[in-house]
Amino acid sequence: MIAATSLSNQLEFRRRKLRMSKSAVAKRARVPIATVRRILSGKERSPGISNIAAIAGALGVELRLHEIQTAQEFRKARAAEKATKLVKLVQGTMALESQAVNQQTLNDMIDQTTSELLAGPPKRLWDD
Repeated sequence: MIAATSLSNQLEFRRRKLRMSKSAVAKRARVPIATVRRILSGKERSPGISNIAAIAGALGVELRLHEIQTAQEFRKARAAEKATKLVKLVQGTMALESQAVNQQTLNDMIDQTTSELLAGPPKRLWDD
């Protein structure tokens, strides 16, 4: 994912390359000039995607989403991350009670928890 400031820098670079004024960008994008200035300077912390897309369009570029992981890979990574946290909590409790387990058992617990998270309701997977 590109950070907003990086995106702002790329749009500003494009504007300069085109030698287009910020007011021309604002008119073409139908976005207030103050908003254009804030976005292109990187001072807008949470620029609206519609404003970014409008400015990009005014500069002759488009925004695209690029999948860096398939949905299945992303879900599995989330499940493994959450399973590891949950098992470490259990392991910590077990260690306090002098019932710690070896690394292989711990890995098996993580694998089992990962499978259960993937098979269970989505809310369980995505809630923290």
